[in-house]
Amino acid sequence: MEYLNSIANIKNGLIVSCQFDEDDPFNKPEYVALFALSAQMGGAAGVRIEGLENIKASKAKVQRPIIGLVQSAYEDGSVLITPDVKDVGEIVSAGADIVAVDATERVRPNGLNGFEFLKKVRVEHPGTLLLADVSTFEEGVQAAELGADLVSTTLSGHTPATAKRGRQGVDFDLIERLSESLVVPVIAEGRILLPAEAAHALDLGAYSVVVGAAITRPIVITQMFLHEIQTRMKKNDPEA
Repeated sequence: MEYLNSIANIKNGLIVSCQFDEDDPFNKPEYVALFALSAQMGGAAGVRIEGLENIKASKAKVQRPIIGLVQSAYEDGSVLITPDVKDVGEIVSAGADIVAVDATERVRPNGLNGFEFLKKVRVEHPGTLLLADVSTFEEGVQAAELGADLVSTTLSGHTPATAKRGRQGVDFDLIERLSESLVVPVIAEGRILLPAEAAHALDLGAYSVVVGAAITRPIVITQMFLHEIQTRMKKNDPEA
């Protein structure tokens, strides 16, 4: 029942991603947990947490499903979500209800591409809820066929094949196509900065929506406001 509730409880809900850059002053387990608690108090249906200690601290504070992951990098420096099979067990032990894994076509440092990795994890962790983070429609379809319990658009714009997409805002087309085509729930994530964008993703068929920086990253939020102010100032007074 708990297995099913983790998915049912996030339907049509907001999942808040509480993740921080390494040099962010809030990048400490106790602060991550407080952001997760604040998200719960605000009505979030779940939280997305990176790092074992952060997951443990958040588990002690919140009574909402936790999507857990550990973050690494590919050889080119791009983000790699949950790099090894052993990480999956550790993430669950830390308290995550759902484990996010990179299910893109890229080859990990361990030699497995995302699909080979997902297949291996599905076999070794048959009772674990797996969220496949993908960047393209084809990756989403294959991830679902390989046994992912949920599919998320998280990595659109973060892979070589989708780099241009990253400069075009929310990938609503991918959200809609996957939602229309897959039987498993599709989670909308990636560059969602406005409440209207989150609501539109649900209108397109997303099962739930993840918002991160616009809620939990004060540095990014400050930069967003400052950028808009400076842009307006230059438009009104080019010589300013």
